[in-house]
Amino acid sequence: MSMMGGGGGGWSTMRALREEENVKKHKLTQGTFRRVKRFAGPYRRDIVFFLITIVVAAVIGVATPVLAGDVVNAISSKDPTAGATVVRLAIIIAGLAVANAGLSVVQRWYSAKIGEGIIFDLRSQVYDHVQRMPLQFFTRTQTGALVSRLNNDVMGAQRAFTSTLSGVVSNVIQLALTAGVMLSLNWQVTALSLVLLPLFVLPARRIGRQLAAITKESYQLDATMNATMTERFGVAGALLVKLFGSPRAESERFSGRAARVRDIGIRQAMYGRTFFVAMLLVASLAQALVYGLGGWYAVHGVISAGTVVALAMLLLRLYGPLTDLSNVRVDVMSAMVSFDRVFEVLDLPPAISEKPAAVAIPKGTSRVEFRDVWFRYPSAAEVSLASLEDVASLDRKVSEPVLRGVSFTVEPGQLVALVGPSGAGKSTTSMLVSRVYDVTDGAVHVGDVDVRDATLDSLRDTIGVVTQDAHLFHETIAENLRYAKPDATDEEIWAALTGAQVADLVRTLPDGLDTVVGERGYRFSGGEKQRIAIARLLLKAPSIVILDEATAHLDSESEAAVQRALSVALAGRTALVIAHRLSTVREADQILVLDGGTIVERGTHEQLVAAEGLYSDLYRTQFADSPARAAATFTEAASA
Repeated sequence: MSMMGGGGGGWSTMRALREEENVKKHKLTQGTFRRVKRFAGPYRRDIVFFLITIVVAAVIGVATPVLAGDVVNAISSKDPTAGATVVRLAIIIAGLAVANAGLSVVQRWYSAKIGEGIIFDLRSQVYDHVQRMPLQFFTRTQTGALVSRLNNDVMGAQRAFTSTLSGVVSNVIQLALTAGVMLSLNWQVTALSLVLLPLFVLPARRIGRQLAAITKESYQLDATMNATMTERFGVAGALLVKLFGSPRAESERFSGRAARVRDIGIRQAMYGRTFFVAMLLVASLAQALVYGLGGWYAVHGVISAGTVVALAMLLLRLYGPLTDLSNVRVDVMSAMVSFDRVFEVLDLPPAISEKPAAVAIPKGTSRVEFRDVWFRYPSAAEVSLASLEDVASLDRKVSEPVLRGVSFTVEPGQLVALVGPSGAGKSTTSMLVSRVYDVTDGAVHVGDVDVRDATLDSLRDTIGVVTQDAHLFHETIAENLRYAKPDATDEEIWAALTGAQVADLVRTLPDGLDTVVGERGYRFSGGEKQRIAIARLLLKAPSIVILDEATAHLDSESEAAVQRALSVALAGRTALVIAHRLSTVREADQILVLDGGTIVERGTHEQLVAAEGLYSDLYRTQFADSPARAAATFTEAASA
């Protein structure tokens, strides 16, 4: 005996009860249902056919018990043609079974087509949209929460068109047909069979509330345990544990959390089993009542024996839909909440977008000009979501400007350096050129084109960036380099590696270009990673190069190697260099000194040292112990 014949009543009820608390707390955004309807538009025909198969399957499900009762009546009759009748009914039942099996396959195909199609559409839209979000969005957002939107919430959303929609339609049709047939057979037995329903639904809801609390704690513990593993299993986290942590303490801390997950898992299993056993017990008791009262009626000739059998079989198809429909609001709202959470991400406007009439920057353009540029970072409320940061509300306070009236020009082929104390606005200035952010006021021009009016593809083709922490994906060297130029040949890749002074290293590797670099490129040293990043830039061949602290964390030997690679990368190109180490900018055509978001000094190295201003102070501070060190690194790189 199974309660699952009515659309999965038991387990879907438990899931709905566990989700009820979260659903009640979430208020749907206005227009969510309308947006969901539009979203389902491409699958309208598939959904219609899907629902038709569900209706037909529900009819078959009710017809089979009635035919089984007819078989019993035929067997117990004295009719000479009873044998032929039984065979005919058996063939019909078999035919219905075959048809039902075929419908099940068709249903699954439509369900998969609709569900997987919706998952694809949602994931593609969210992923594409997230890629367009500003950098500050990623610095504020919990990565796990964002990934959850692409996985858990997308899966929950597609459930609206598969299990929830099919369940509601199937349960309504099956309940109406089953109740109608049972009442037509004998209303007294039908009424008695429903007496025990409250004994099942009410305790189930109480158990569900207890399970909701247990499940919530289980999710939190799982999330904490996953976060611990993610942090500790990353290269940086693993190194920190080895250098400062205690393996025994780490194991004990993890074991404590895992033990709590184990204990909760046992409690969940027992609550689930208790619920399921109670469900079967109530159904069995109700079926016993049907056999008792129905059998008494059959003995006294009120109804036939076949009717008793039909009523008992139909009863099993009545309890499931009733319990499912008692929680249909929670099921529907759970799916809508998932949609709403996905729409929440899609509704967050990207800070950087391409204008409809955007123009391409001419190939080879290499002039950069800042015209009275002001910039402030957007507030948290402008770029993020509270639910992705795990906070109650986002800060809406407008920050002070980071840049204040910055104006300068980098002529083609020039190397201009930005220096100044930490927080002066150097890196921010470079990000405005590549349009990681847009200016608050003023304009940044590449050639004669305002970067806000340029196509994003042409801007990326024109500008190449090497940061202080060059990121490499967990892929091969060749794949990392082809990220800059997907159609690059092996010969072009080797030429770029040679120019970056790292080809000899790659040739010594057993797998050469097919060597997997490891997470974040940790299989290589800092200097080696930087040179691979420079090779990626050479392969891209931009006309404007931005170096953001490209040698900040390197030792002298690695810095010299990177400087040799940079001398190739910068040859014939316009360069904007951000540096803390003033030794790397001595030969710049112009040095801009930023402080508090404004340019306070500008000139060559010699001019600024002689001016006895901020640059001179910074220079003396860095090389107070060894004046001769000031030119050492650059001289070594130039003479190599």
